Amino acid sequence: MKFISDKEAWEGEADCLSCTLRNSVLFSGLEEKDLDEIHQPIDLYALPPGSTLYRAGDIGDRMYTIRSGILKLVQYLPDGTQRIVRLVKATDVIGLEALLDQPYQHDAVVLQSTQACSLPVSVVRALSQTNPALHQELLNRWQRALTEADAWLTELSTGSAKQRVARLLLRLVRDEQASECELFSREDMGAMLGITTETASRAIAEFKRQSLLVETTPNHFLLDIRNLERLAED
Repeated sequence: MKFISDKEAWEGEADCLSCTLRNSVLFSGLEEKDLDEIHQPIDLYALPPGSTLYRAGDIGDRMYTIRSGILKLVQYLPDGTQRIVRLVKATDVIGLEALLDQPYQHDAVVLQSTQACSLPVSVVRALSQTNPALHQELLNRWQRALTEADAWLTELSTGSAKQRVARLLLRLVRDEQASECELFSREDMGAMLGITTETASRAIAEFKRQSLLVETTPNHFLLDIRNLERLAED
């Protein structure tokens, strides 16, 4: 697993005011005068698949808002095997535990090429004290993370292997304009769903035979949403 240093990953200071995702990221409620008060740089990172944004146990002074791509949050079991506890996508905020001066709780590992903005905790903390909108948005992000964690426990860790795979596929295209997604390695899928790599491979192979998944380009698939939903609910 490769860890990308600040020097390797840094693209430059982010332009929050003209950010195309500004209406949906953490600073959506800030005015231009609020952004002018930010004296520490908000850096934009470009991260390749397999790189690590931060590690569990690190004491962090930054949070991260995701502009594009997908990362996995990983915990390791005593025997060394990994369990993926959540996926994070565009507009998600991770590393919120740094606001409480707590170490990061997971490894944040890039699954698909990702752009992330690095937010100094001191900046977020100071702005949230003077800006009610940002304070409320922080609470919303905490609740969103808790809701997502609950969903992983209830949706992706119960039921048959086929049901779990179907639910994961549906989550990958939730809130997306198209029903097409890029799949992860079968090992990662198993770690997300609490099933073996072989079981994940068999489920995907069967879904392809049944045309629930139709490969359009290598490792990119169109989903039969209706029938996957039926399978997920059975």
